[in-house]
Amino acid sequence: MLKGKKFILGVTGGIAAYKAANLIRLLVKEGAEVQVLMTKLAKEFITPLTLATLSKRPILVDFFNPENGAWNSHVDMGLWADGMIIAPATANSMGKMANGVADNLLITTYLSARCPVFIAPAMDLDMYQHPSTIKNIETLKSYGNFIIEPPSGELASGLIGKGRMEEPENIVAYLKDHFRQEEKHDLEGKHFLVSAGPTHEKIDPVRFIGNYSSGKMGFAIAEELASRGANVTLVSGPSSQKVKNAKVKRIDVLSAAEMAKACIENFPQTDGAIMAAAVADYTPLHRADKKVKREKDELHIELKATVDIAAALGKVKEANQILVGFALETNDAKANAVNKLQKKNLDFIVLNSLEDEGAGFNVDTNKITIIDKGNKQTDYSLKNKLEVAEDIVNYLHKLL
Repeated sequence: MLKGKKFILGVTGGIAAYKAANLIRLLVKEGAEVQVLMTKLAKEFITPLTLATLSKRPILVDFFNPENGAWNSHVDMGLWADGMIIAPATANSMGKMANGVADNLLITTYLSARCPVFIAPAMDLDMYQHPSTIKNIETLKSYGNFIIEPPSGELASGLIGKGRMEEPENIVAYLKDHFRQEEKHDLEGKHFLVSAGPTHEKIDPVRFIGNYSSGKMGFAIAEELASRGANVTLVSGPSSQKVKNAKVKRIDVLSAAEMAKACIENFPQTDGAIMAAAVADYTPLHRADKKVKREKDELHIELKATVDIAAALGKVKEANQILVGFALETNDAKANAVNKLQKKNLDFIVLNSLEDEGAGFNVDTNKITIIDKGNKQTDYSLKNKLEVAEDIVNYLHKLL
């Protein structure tokens, strides 16, 4: 998807500048050309020689090169590129970009660029949460820039929170997804239902039964479908994930019962459904109206089974609809997945196992096996969840 694409990579002065080396390596591996621009402060964090070696191009910092008399034209670079990436983008540089402070080659090139601009912020927790930073990011979004939001984690200061620059692998996946949207619309006119995230089953007003699902896989599938032209109804349990594509209509629910209701109501109007949510199998039989106090050494909670949403959809599925399920297993993975496939009238099931390192909840990667009705098994390697979503949707498209 990125082969032959020309990228300007703007590296600003933050500790995350070291990640630029791997980002260049991955882009070049994809067949892209990369021209690196650095701010003067960025050179304090990583050497231009390192980045020049990886990009196979001289690194540009100043407007004028006194050694050969060459003028580095920000206008020409802005016309040359298919995309501009600012990674890391510090609070300082984003402030300049948002307000047109053109005091270095990187910012003037940004202001001249006619291509899509992708910004990967990187800074400490309090800086990222400061009202000025929030305002500048919203301003940059309003200009049409694409913000690759930083994930949460341990920061250079030792604080834990949002502000880490997104990993290079995820940035490349984001870029591939963007350019795929421009070139591939093989699901135009189709409508799909996707479920995502966990469910929370209330015990009392302050406690619930839940699981570790982040919703990343389901949201990635919804975005992949939408990027290829489909309209998507996304039914999501509690999740911090955000919808990017306007073709995705998000319905937020809390419990398994609410998710079942939304899915059953919306399924008949679709061409199919991908059930990626981690729905609770059981919910408390009785919910306390008030907070349960600690009065005994033991507390017994009686549970009842929730609606099996995939099975319910399998019972009403029309011949022209496709139904996809997920199986997250810890043992006897294939046997359990095949049982679910047959029992719930699925067209295929996506199996992932917690025994595989890098797969499961709250991670950016997944390793899947797809099993169809004929018991045909297709194994995939460990990949970023955006790439896994593409594999799943490609398999779905073949059945259509």
